[in-house]
Amino acid sequence: MEQNRRNFLKASGLIAGGAILSPLAGYGYNSAVGDTIKVALIGCGGRGTGAAAQALSTTQNVQIVAMADAFKDRLDDAYKNLTAKKYKDASGKPVDTKVKVDVPEDRKFVGFDAFKKAIALKDVDVVILATPPGFRPSHFEEAVKNNKHIFMEKPVATDAPGIRKVLELAEEAKKKKLNVVVGLQRHYQANYREAIKRIHDGALGDIVGGQVYWVGSSPWMKERQPNQTEMEYQMRNWYYFNWLCGDHISEQHVHNIDVANWVKQGYPVTIQGSGGRQVRTGKAYGEIYDHHTLDLVYADGTVISSQCRQFEGTWNRVDEAFVGTKGRIDSFDDKKTILKDYKGGVIYHHDNSNYRNPYQVEHDELFAAIAKGEYKFADAENGAKSTMTAIMGRMATYSGKQIKWEEALNSDINLFPDKLAWDASPKILPGPDGLYPVAIPGKTQVI
Repeated sequence: MEQNRRNFLKASGLIAGGAILSPLAGYGYNSAVGDTIKVALIGCGGRGTGAAAQALSTTQNVQIVAMADAFKDRLDDAYKNLTAKKYKDASGKPVDTKVKVDVPEDRKFVGFDAFKKAIALKDVDVVILATPPGFRPSHFEEAVKNNKHIFMEKPVATDAPGIRKVLELAEEAKKKKLNVVVGLQRHYQANYREAIKRIHDGALGDIVGGQVYWVGSSPWMKERQPNQTEMEYQMRNWYYFNWLCGDHISEQHVHNIDVANWVKQGYPVTIQGSGGRQVRTGKAYGEIYDHHTLDLVYADGTVISSQCRQFEGTWNRVDEAFVGTKGRIDSFDDKKTILKDYKGGVIYHHDNSNYRNPYQVEHDELFAAIAKGEYKFADAENGAKSTMTAIMGRMATYSGKQIKWEEALNSDINLFPDKLAWDASPKILPGPDGLYPVAIPGKTQVI
């Protein structure tokens, strides 16, 4: 158990939800950041636009100087939304939007290779990677190669080859002392930080069980348009295709799975479970399942149960709970983060009166470190391994088999298309009836 804990700390590089074990400011730190921290936004959808706005809302002098997306209309919408907002400087004075978002036409890049052009700009200090997750490994690779600090959204890949690439690049980023923050924002949320710190200090004893949930409603869906190629349709409707999304167990439930790993200070050695398509069965919903139920089994034998589903009109919960030998925590709800012993006594009750939005905090802390010339954040390795946990869960539900960590991580099944072009074919295509092939437990091979 102690070895597992040490391995987790080494892998995650995290304490208190983000900072690496030793700040290395002034020790070969790779930074040429001036008074203005210049940012390239890669991926101009809703999450990318939100992340860019949060970067611009820090107290540092941050400026968006380049934007890239596969689709021009998405880039144009993001630019319009970002320039419509009102921003303030560190003193609280209003700042002209054109100063904060300085992206002329020659720094707006469109197409599959747009990310390379934006990241390669010499005056860019930080990149925000917020495209569909299937592109994350190659975009992360380009950012590390060009010595940029990085904020990248979760999940960080959709298959095992992508995870292995991110893990390799995480080591390279550490060598170059590039700050990397991954959008698993619970690591930047005060009630999680404070409660889990106390759990790690032994307040609940040994953690022997728990439950993690993301059970809610379905997300958006894009209708197929006339004359749309299959590649464009899947790109527009990316949530429902595994090469782009990884299934909602990876794209969404990874948050809760990551909390289980964080609390246990390790990653599951085996996972088994079941899932399927009970409600979302139409051809508009691609290939992904609409529910997954898992047992995450850790090295000490602890089993954490995991549920995620996307059903309309049902009981919803997005939360985590854990049981220890000395007590329990039933919820990480902002107002109910309470550690209790088994006599009903309160061990710790988080005071949420000074709540700060964790989506904003992750940018506040990243840009503060960059402005100070500090190397503090190495989230990529834990982000990759928590993503791998979710992918491993998908492997278990799709195959109906018990999946072991090493065999999952070493799988050579690559979901990414052989060629990226609007007239190229993704690896999964609809049949004559318009329905996409769906995994069948007992038949589908995942390793």
